[in-house]
Amino acid sequence: MTQKFVLATHNAHKLQEMSAILSGLGVEVVSPGELGIAVDVEETGATFAENALLKAKAICAAANLPAIADDSGLCVDALNGGPGVYSARYGGEGLDDRGRYMLLLGSMRGQTTRAAYFACAVACVFPNGDQLTAEGRCDGAIAFAPLGEGGFGYDPVFLLPEKGKTFAQLTAEEKAAVSHRGRALKNFAEKLETYLHQ
Repeated sequence: MTQKFVLATHNAHKLQEMSAILSGLGVEVVSPGELGIAVDVEETGATFAENALLKAKAICAAANLPAIADDSGLCVDALNGGPGVYSARYGGEGLDDRGRYMLLLGSMRGQTTRAAYFACAVACVFPNGDQLTAEGRCDGAIAFAPLGEGGFGYDPVFLLPEKGKTFAQLTAEEKAAVSHRGRALKNFAEKLETYLHQ
């Protein structure tokens, strides 16, 4: 029997990624839009986990279905961990992905310390009040210039030294195997499987 879960996102990439990972557990992932739900959650949390939980709770309440949300971002050592929870809003409302990563590269000019990591927190809230959370992290560095056509967000400037490539140069499969979201989702899928079998 398939169970329906709502994924708190309008991002088609995330929906695909989540469906691929959870379909094996008999979970069908739908977007709020598919259910005619429009909830705008203000991300006021100080951590990725807090923001993910805020979104999952709001969508669960609106849909009366189990809701999954994630919050992720890029944490750069030279920027004291920034943009962090503000990654999606870095530089203000008017910027697209390219605008944000170009702004980041500009603020990194002259920095010899390029260390950075992507972090992701996944939260799931059930109508009965139960909650599951999982986190993942991927360490890397900020490239000196954007490379690659794939991915989204900061992928063209996030370099994996061991592969000598940015996230945007990896195939979807390669990225899923090492990415912060891939790791968080793997942890989450294991917890969800245990929960569903209880």
